[in-house]
Amino acid sequence: MNAAEAFLRALGNLGVHKLRSTLTMLGMIFGVGAVIAMLSIGAGAEKQSLAMIDKMGLSNILVRTRELKPDDLQEIRKKSLGLSMRDAAAIEEAVDGVEVTGPRIRINPYKVISATGKSEAKLFGVSWRHADLASVALSEGRFFGEDDEKNHAQVCVIGDAARRDLFGFKAALGRDIKVNDVWLTVIGILTPDSEGSASFQGVSVGSTSREVYVPVTTALRKFDRDPLESPLSELVIRLKKGTPPGETAAAITTLVDRLHGGAADFDVVVPEMLLQQSRRTQRLFNVVMGAIAGISLLVGGIGIMNIMLATVLERTREIGIRRAIGARRKDIRFQFVIEAFALSVSGGLAGVVMGVAIAKLVAAYAGWPTVVTIASLVLSTGVSAAVGLASGLYPAVRASQLDPIEALRYE
Repeated sequence: MNAAEAFLRALGNLGVHKLRSTLTMLGMIFGVGAVIAMLSIGAGAEKQSLAMIDKMGLSNILVRTRELKPDDLQEIRKKSLGLSMRDAAAIEEAVDGVEVTGPRIRINPYKVISATGKSEAKLFGVSWRHADLASVALSEGRFFGEDDEKNHAQVCVIGDAARRDLFGFKAALGRDIKVNDVWLTVIGILTPDSEGSASFQGVSVGSTSREVYVPVTTALRKFDRDPLESPLSELVIRLKKGTPPGETAAAITTLVDRLHGGAADFDVVVPEMLLQQSRRTQRLFNVVMGAIAGISLLVGGIGIMNIMLATVLERTREIGIRRAIGARRKDIRFQFVIEAFALSVSGGLAGVVMGVAIAKLVAAYAGWPTVVTIASLVLSTGVSAAVGLASGLYPAVRASQLDPIEALRYE
Protein backbone atom coordinates (compact mmCIF):
# COMPACT_ATOMS: atom_id res chain seq x y z
CA MET A 1 0.00 0.00 0.00
CA ASN A 2 1.50 3.32 -1.05
CA ALA A 3 1.23 6.62 0.89
CA ALA A 4 -1.67 8.00 -1.16
CA GLU A 5 -3.78 4.86 -0.70
CA ALA A 6 -2.94 4.78 3.00
CA PHE A 7 -3.92 8.43 3.38
CA LEU A 8 -7.29 7.94 1.66
CA ARG A 9 -7.95 4.84 3.79
CA ALA A 10 -7.03 6.83 6.90
CA LEU A 11 -9.54 9.54 5.97
CA GLY A 12 -12.18 6.84 5.54
CA ASN A 13 -11.42 5.43 9.00
CA LEU A 14 -11.68 8.92 10.50
CA GLY A 15 -15.02 9.41 8.78
CA VAL A 16 -16.45 6.39 10.58
CA HIS A 17 -16.30 8.34 13.85
CA LYS A 18 -16.97 11.90 12.66
CA LEU A 19 -17.77 13.47 16.03
CA ARG A 20 -14.81 11.87 17.78
CA SER A 21 -12.45 12.91 15.00
CA THR A 22 -13.78 16.47 15.00
CA LEU A 23 -13.38 16.82 18.76
CA THR A 24 -9.85 15.43 18.52
CA MET A 25 -8.97 17.99 15.82
CA LEU A 26 -10.17 20.99 17.86
CA GLY A 27 -6.78 21.49 19.50
CA MET A 28 -5.10 21.59 16.07
CA ILE A 29 -7.79 23.86 14.67
CA PHE A 30 -7.46 26.40 17.48
CA GLY A 31 -3.66 26.18 17.50
CA VAL A 32 -3.24 26.69 13.76
CA GLY A 33 -5.94 29.38 13.71
CA ALA A 34 -4.18 31.24 16.52
CA VAL A 35 -0.80 31.05 14.75
CA ILE A 36 -2.20 32.43 11.49
CA ALA A 37 -4.25 35.16 13.19
CA MET A 38 -1.28 36.18 15.36
CA LEU A 39 1.16 36.32 12.45
CA SER A 40 -1.30 38.20 10.23
CA ILE A 41 -1.94 40.82 12.92
CA GLY A 42 1.82 41.14 13.47
CA ALA A 43 2.51 41.50 9.74
CA GLY A 44 -0.26 44.08 9.43
CA ALA A 45 1.09 46.05 12.39
CA GLU A 46 4.58 46.03 10.88
CA LYS A 47 3.23 47.23 7.53
CA GLN A 48 1.36 50.08 9.24
CA SER A 49 4.46 50.95 11.30
CA LEU A 50 6.60 51.18 8.17
CA ALA A 51 3.97 53.38 6.48
CA MET A 52 3.91 55.76 9.47
CA ILE A 53 7.70 55.83 9.71
CA ASP A 54 7.83 56.61 5.99
CA LYS A 55 5.61 59.64 6.63
CA MET A 56 7.95 60.87 9.36
CA GLY A 57 11.06 59.87 7.41
CA LEU A 58 13.32 57.07 8.63
CA SER A 59 16.46 59.20 8.35
CA ASN A 60 14.81 62.25 9.93
CA ILE A 61 14.70 63.75 13.40
CA LEU A 62 11.63 65.74 14.42
CA VAL A 63 11.70 68.64 16.87
CA ARG A 64 8.10 69.36 17.89
CA THR A 65 6.50 72.08 19.96
CA ARG A 66 5.16 70.60 23.18
CA GLU A 67 1.49 71.20 23.94
CA LEU A 68 1.20 73.17 27.17
CA LYS A 69 -1.62 74.50 29.34
CA PRO A 70 -2.33 78.25 28.94
CA ASP A 71 -1.02 79.08 32.44
CA ASP A 72 2.18 77.11 31.87
CA LEU A 73 2.56 78.66 28.42
CA GLN A 74 2.64 82.20 29.81
CA GLU A 75 5.43 81.25 32.21
CA ILE A 76 7.35 79.43 29.48
CA ARG A 77 7.18 82.46 27.15
CA LYS A 78 9.09 84.52 29.71
CA LYS A 79 12.10 82.31 28.95
CA SER A 80 11.48 81.09 25.40
CA LEU A 81 9.61 82.37 22.35
CA GLY A 82 9.20 78.79 21.17
CA LEU A 83 10.44 76.88 18.16
CA SER A 84 11.59 79.31 15.47
CA MET A 85 13.60 79.77 12.29
CA ARG A 86 16.53 80.74 14.52
CA ASP A 87 16.52 77.19 15.90
CA ALA A 88 16.52 75.76 12.37
CA ALA A 89 19.50 77.91 11.35
CA ALA A 90 21.42 77.05 14.53
CA ILE A 91 20.87 73.31 14.09
CA GLU A 92 22.06 73.37 10.48
CA GLU A 93 25.15 75.36 11.44
CA ALA A 94 26.19 73.75 14.73
CA VAL A 95 25.15 70.06 14.62
CA ASP A 96 27.32 67.66 12.63
CA GLY A 97 25.52 65.27 10.31
CA VAL A 98 22.51 67.53 9.61
CA GLU A 99 21.83 67.76 5.88
CA VAL A 100 18.76 69.99 5.76
CA THR A 101 16.11 71.39 8.11
CA GLY A 102 12.50 72.01 7.09
CA PRO A 103 10.14 74.15 9.21
CA ARG A 104 6.46 73.34 9.58
CA ILE A 105 3.58 75.41 10.97
CA ARG A 106 0.11 74.13 11.79
CA ILE A 107 -2.84 76.51 11.56
CA ASN A 108 -6.43 75.58 12.39
CA PRO A 109 -8.44 77.67 9.89
CA TYR A 110 -11.99 78.73 10.62
CA LYS A 111 -12.91 78.67 6.94
CA VAL A 112 -11.76 76.67 3.91
CA ILE A 113 -14.05 77.27 0.92
CA SER A 114 -14.14 77.31 -2.86
CA ALA A 115 -16.73 78.48 -5.35
CA THR A 116 -18.43 75.08 -5.17
CA GLY A 117 -17.80 73.64 -1.70
CA LYS A 118 -16.20 73.80 1.73
CA SER A 119 -13.89 71.58 3.75
CA GLU A 120 -12.74 70.93 7.31
CA ALA A 121 -9.15 70.75 6.09
CA LYS A 122 -6.15 71.75 8.20
CA LEU A 123 -3.59 74.24 6.95
CA PHE A 124 0.17 73.68 7.15
CA GLY A 125 2.95 76.04 6.24
CA VAL A 126 5.91 73.94 5.11
CA SER A 127 9.29 74.29 3.48
CA TRP A 128 9.60 73.82 -0.27
CA ARG A 129 11.75 70.79 0.61
CA HIS A 130 8.87 69.18 2.54
CA ALA A 131 7.83 66.87 -0.33
CA ASP A 132 11.25 65.23 -0.16
CA LEU A 133 11.62 65.31 3.63
CA ALA A 134 8.27 63.64 4.34
CA SER A 135 8.03 61.46 1.19
CA VAL A 136 4.95 63.34 0.00
CA ALA A 137 3.69 62.11 -3.38
CA LEU A 138 1.45 64.01 -5.79
CA SER A 139 -1.15 62.58 -8.12
CA GLU A 140 -1.51 65.83 -10.08
CA GLY A 141 0.38 69.06 -10.51
CA ARG A 142 3.54 70.02 -8.62
CA PHE A 143 4.78 70.99 -5.18
CA PHE A 144 5.75 74.63 -4.65
CA GLY A 145 9.38 75.52 -5.16
CA GLU A 146 12.07 77.72 -3.63
CA ASP A 147 10.93 80.80 -5.58
CA ASP A 148 7.37 80.37 -4.30
CA GLU A 149 8.72 80.36 -0.74
CA LYS A 150 10.96 83.41 -1.28
CA ASN A 151 8.11 85.39 -2.87
CA HIS A 152 5.47 84.39 -0.26
CA ALA A 153 3.39 82.99 -3.13
CA GLN A 154 -0.31 82.39 -2.47
CA VAL A 155 -0.28 78.84 -3.83
CA CYS A 156 -1.24 75.57 -2.20
CA VAL A 157 -1.14 71.80 -2.48
CA ILE A 158 -4.25 70.00 -1.19
CA GLY A 159 -5.12 66.47 -0.09
CA ASP A 160 -7.37 64.19 -2.12
CA ALA A 161 -10.29 64.33 0.35
CA ALA A 162 -10.02 68.13 0.55
CA ARG A 163 -10.17 68.26 -3.24
CA ARG A 164 -13.40 66.21 -3.22
CA ASP A 165 -14.89 68.48 -0.55
CA LEU A 166 -14.05 71.65 -2.45
CA PHE A 167 -14.44 70.63 -6.10
CA GLY A 168 -16.15 67.25 -6.16
CA PHE A 169 -14.53 65.16 -8.87
CA LYS A 170 -13.91 68.13 -11.15
CA ALA A 171 -10.48 69.45 -12.04
CA ALA A 172 -8.90 71.43 -9.19
CA LEU A 173 -5.55 72.53 -10.63
CA GLY A 174 -5.41 76.24 -11.30
CA ARG A 175 -8.58 76.98 -9.33
CA ASP A 176 -8.76 79.14 -6.22
CA ILE A 177 -9.73 78.37 -2.65
CA LYS A 178 -10.13 80.74 0.29
CA VAL A 179 -8.57 79.88 3.65
CA ASN A 180 -9.73 82.34 6.30
CA ASP A 181 -9.33 85.63 4.36
CA VAL A 182 -6.51 84.52 2.06
CA TRP A 183 -7.03 83.35 -1.53
CA LEU A 184 -4.78 80.49 -2.67
CA THR A 185 -4.30 78.90 -6.09
CA VAL A 186 -4.21 75.10 -6.21
CA ILE A 187 -1.04 73.88 -7.95
CA GLY A 188 -0.93 70.26 -6.77
CA ILE A 189 -3.04 67.34 -5.48
CA LEU A 190 -1.65 64.79 -3.01
CA THR A 191 -2.04 61.08 -3.68
CA PRO A 192 -4.99 59.45 -1.84
CA ASP A 193 -4.27 58.57 1.79
CA SER A 194 -6.31 56.72 4.40
CA GLU A 195 -8.42 59.17 6.38
CA GLY A 196 -8.33 59.60 10.15
CA SER A 197 -5.54 60.30 12.59
CA ALA A 198 -3.20 57.65 14.00
CA SER A 199 -0.37 57.42 16.46
CA PHE A 200 2.85 55.44 16.43
CA GLN A 201 4.58 54.73 19.76
CA GLY A 202 2.67 57.68 21.24
CA VAL A 203 3.59 60.07 18.40
CA SER A 204 0.69 61.49 16.41
CA VAL A 205 0.90 60.85 12.66
CA GLY A 206 -1.96 62.48 10.77
CA SER A 207 -3.47 61.66 7.40
CA THR A 208 -2.72 63.97 4.47
CA SER A 209 -6.17 63.49 2.91
CA ARG A 210 -7.58 66.71 4.39
CA GLU A 211 -4.46 68.84 4.58
CA VAL A 212 -3.61 72.05 2.72
CA TYR A 213 0.07 72.94 2.30
CA VAL A 214 1.30 76.49 1.67
CA PRO A 215 4.85 77.90 1.67
CA VAL A 216 6.06 78.48 5.24
CA THR A 217 6.75 82.14 4.52
CA THR A 218 3.17 82.60 3.32
CA ALA A 219 1.86 81.02 6.49
CA LEU A 220 4.05 83.24 8.69
CA ARG A 221 3.18 86.47 6.92
CA LYS A 222 -0.46 86.11 5.87
CA PHE A 223 -2.18 84.05 8.56
CA ASP A 224 -2.89 85.29 12.10
CA ARG A 225 -1.91 83.15 15.08
CA ASP A 226 -2.11 83.42 18.87
CA PRO A 227 0.86 85.57 20.06
CA LEU A 228 1.68 82.95 22.72
CA GLU A 229 1.95 80.18 20.15
CA SER A 230 5.35 79.00 19.03
CA PRO A 231 6.34 80.55 15.65
CA LEU A 232 6.90 77.03 14.29
CA SER A 233 5.09 73.81 15.12
CA GLU A 234 7.83 71.45 14.03
CA LEU A 235 11.28 71.14 12.51
CA VAL A 236 11.93 68.19 10.20
CA ILE A 237 15.67 67.50 10.19
CA ARG A 238 17.17 65.13 7.64
CA LEU A 239 20.51 63.55 8.51
CA LYS A 240 23.36 62.73 6.19
CA LYS A 241 23.81 59.07 5.33
CA GLY A 242 25.60 57.14 8.08
CA THR A 243 24.93 59.73 10.80
CA PRO A 244 23.94 58.06 14.12
CA PRO A 245 20.44 59.35 14.94
CA GLY A 246 20.67 58.80 18.71
CA GLU A 247 23.83 60.86 19.19
CA THR A 248 22.63 63.57 16.80
CA ALA A 249 19.26 63.79 18.59
CA ALA A 250 21.08 64.27 21.91
CA ALA A 251 23.17 67.10 20.41
CA ILE A 252 20.06 68.77 18.97
CA THR A 253 18.27 68.48 22.32
CA THR A 254 21.17 70.13 24.15
CA LEU A 255 21.41 72.94 21.59
CA VAL A 256 17.70 73.75 21.49
CA ASP A 257 17.48 73.56 25.28
CA ARG A 258 20.16 76.25 25.56
CA LEU A 259 18.52 78.40 22.90
CA HIS A 260 15.23 78.19 24.82
CA GLY A 261 16.77 79.06 28.17
CA GLY A 262 16.06 75.63 29.62
CA ALA A 263 12.31 75.92 28.93
CA ALA A 264 10.70 72.50 28.43
CA ASP A 265 8.61 73.57 25.44
CA PHE A 266 9.75 71.06 22.82
CA ASP A 267 10.12 67.31 22.20
CA VAL A 268 12.64 65.49 20.01
CA VAL A 269 11.36 62.45 18.10
CA VAL A 270 13.67 59.95 16.38
CA PRO A 271 11.61 57.78 13.92
CA GLU A 272 14.36 55.17 13.55
CA MET A 273 14.44 54.59 17.32
CA LEU A 274 10.63 54.44 17.37
CA LEU A 275 10.77 51.74 14.68
CA GLN A 276 13.30 49.74 16.69
CA GLN A 277 11.12 50.01 19.78
CA SER A 278 8.09 48.94 17.78
CA ARG A 279 9.92 45.89 16.47
CA ARG A 280 11.01 44.90 19.99
CA THR A 281 7.41 45.16 21.13
CA GLN A 282 6.29 43.16 18.10
CA ARG A 283 8.81 40.40 18.81
CA LEU A 284 7.57 40.17 22.40
CA PHE A 285 3.98 39.99 21.12
CA ASN A 286 4.96 37.22 18.68
CA VAL A 287 6.71 35.23 21.44
CA VAL A 288 3.74 35.48 23.81
CA MET A 289 1.15 34.66 21.15
CA GLY A 290 3.39 31.92 19.74
CA ALA A 291 3.63 30.33 23.17
CA ILE A 292 -0.16 30.38 23.53
CA ALA A 293 -0.59 28.89 20.05
CA GLY A 294 2.11 26.32 20.83
CA ILE A 295 0.24 25.20 23.94
CA SER A 296 -2.89 24.73 21.83
CA LEU A 297 -0.93 22.62 19.35
CA LEU A 298 0.60 20.60 22.19
CA VAL A 299 -2.85 19.94 23.64
CA GLY A 300 -4.00 18.97 20.16
CA GLY A 301 -1.06 16.57 19.84
CA ILE A 302 -1.86 14.96 23.19
CA GLY A 303 -5.48 14.58 22.04
CA ILE A 304 -4.34 12.85 18.86
CA MET A 305 -2.06 10.51 20.81
CA ASN A 306 -4.87 9.69 23.23
CA ILE A 307 -7.39 8.93 20.51
CA MET A 308 -4.87 6.87 18.54
CA LEU A 309 -4.13 4.75 21.63
CA ALA A 310 -7.87 4.20 22.02
CA THR A 311 -8.07 3.31 18.32
CA VAL A 312 -5.29 0.73 18.71
CA LEU A 313 -7.24 -0.86 21.56
CA GLU A 314 -10.48 -0.87 19.54
CA ARG A 315 -8.82 -2.38 16.47
CA THR A 316 -6.66 -4.97 18.21
CA ARG A 317 -8.47 -7.85 16.48
CA GLU A 318 -8.11 -6.13 13.09
CA ILE A 319 -4.36 -5.77 13.73
CA GLY A 320 -4.16 -9.48 14.57
CA ILE A 321 -5.96 -10.43 11.35
CA ARG A 322 -3.68 -8.23 9.25
CA ARG A 323 -0.60 -9.71 10.89
CA ALA A 324 -1.97 -13.25 10.34
CA ILE A 325 -2.43 -12.72 6.60
CA GLY A 326 1.10 -11.37 6.13
CA ALA A 327 1.22 -7.69 7.19
CA ARG A 328 4.59 -6.72 8.60
CA ARG A 329 5.23 -4.66 11.72
CA LYS A 330 6.30 -1.68 9.60
CA ASP A 331 3.00 -1.91 7.65
CA ILE A 332 1.05 -1.60 10.92
CA ARG A 333 3.25 1.29 12.06
CA PHE A 334 2.81 3.03 8.72
CA GLN A 335 -0.97 2.63 8.85
CA PHE A 336 -1.36 4.28 12.26
CA VAL A 337 1.20 7.02 11.61
CA ILE A 338 -0.66 7.95 8.42
CA GLU A 339 -3.95 8.05 10.36
CA ALA A 340 -2.45 10.41 12.94
CA PHE A 341 -1.00 12.50 10.11
CA ALA A 342 -4.38 12.66 8.35
CA LEU A 343 -6.03 13.73 11.60
CA SER A 344 -3.52 16.54 12.17
CA VAL A 345 -3.51 17.74 8.55
CA SER A 346 -7.32 17.85 8.47
CA GLY A 347 -7.29 19.87 11.68
CA GLY A 348 -4.54 22.08 10.26
CA LEU A 349 -6.49 22.86 7.10
CA ALA A 350 -9.59 23.68 9.12
CA GLY A 351 -7.38 25.86 11.33
CA VAL A 352 -6.11 27.73 8.26
CA VAL A 353 -9.69 28.60 7.32
CA MET A 354 -10.37 29.68 10.90
CA GLY A 355 -7.19 31.78 11.11
CA VAL A 356 -7.85 33.60 7.83
CA ALA A 357 -11.45 34.25 8.93
CA ILE A 358 -10.25 35.68 12.27
CA ALA A 359 -7.75 37.93 10.46
CA LYS A 360 -10.46 39.25 8.14
CA LEU A 361 -12.87 39.83 11.04
CA VAL A 362 -10.22 41.71 13.02
CA ALA A 363 -9.49 43.92 9.99
CA ALA A 364 -13.20 44.56 9.36
CA TYR A 365 -14.51 45.16 12.88
CA ALA A 366 -11.53 46.24 14.99
CA GLY A 367 -9.95 48.44 12.34
CA TRP A 368 -6.53 46.77 12.75
CA PRO A 369 -4.62 46.03 9.55
CA THR A 370 -3.90 42.33 8.96
CA VAL A 371 -1.77 40.63 6.32
CA VAL A 372 -2.08 36.87 5.80
CA THR A 373 1.26 35.72 4.41
CA ILE A 374 2.23 32.51 2.63
CA ALA A 375 4.92 32.00 5.30
CA SER A 376 2.31 31.94 8.08
CA LEU A 377 0.22 29.35 6.21
CA VAL A 378 3.22 27.11 5.53
CA LEU A 379 4.53 27.44 9.10
CA SER A 380 1.21 26.66 10.78
CA THR A 381 0.29 23.70 8.59
CA GLY A 382 3.86 22.36 8.75
CA VAL A 383 3.92 22.51 12.55
CA SER A 384 0.50 20.84 12.80
CA ALA A 385 1.63 18.03 10.49
CA ALA A 386 4.85 17.56 12.48
CA VAL A 387 2.92 17.45 15.77
CA GLY A 388 0.54 14.90 14.26
CA LEU A 389 3.40 12.67 13.15
CA ALA A 390 5.12 12.91 16.51
CA SER A 391 1.88 12.16 18.34
CA GLY A 392 1.17 9.14 16.19
CA LEU A 393 4.57 7.47 16.57
CA TYR A 394 4.06 5.92 20.01
CA PRO A 395 0.57 4.49 19.27
CA ALA A 396 1.87 3.17 15.93
CA VAL A 397 4.85 1.45 17.56
CA ARG A 398 2.58 0.02 20.24
CA ALA A 399 0.19 -1.33 17.59
CA SER A 400 3.03 -2.94 15.62
CA GLN A 401 4.33 -4.71 18.72
CA LEU A 402 1.05 -6.51 19.49
CA ASP A 403 1.38 -10.30 19.45
CA PRO A 404 -0.73 -11.64 16.53
CA ILE A 405 -2.01 -14.65 18.54
CA GLU A 406 -3.09 -12.51 21.48
CA ALA A 407 -4.60 -9.93 19.12
CA LEU A 408 -6.76 -12.60 17.42
CA ARG A 409 -8.05 -13.74 20.83
CA TYR A 410 -8.94 -10.16 21.87
CA GLU A 411 -12.67 -9.43 22.17
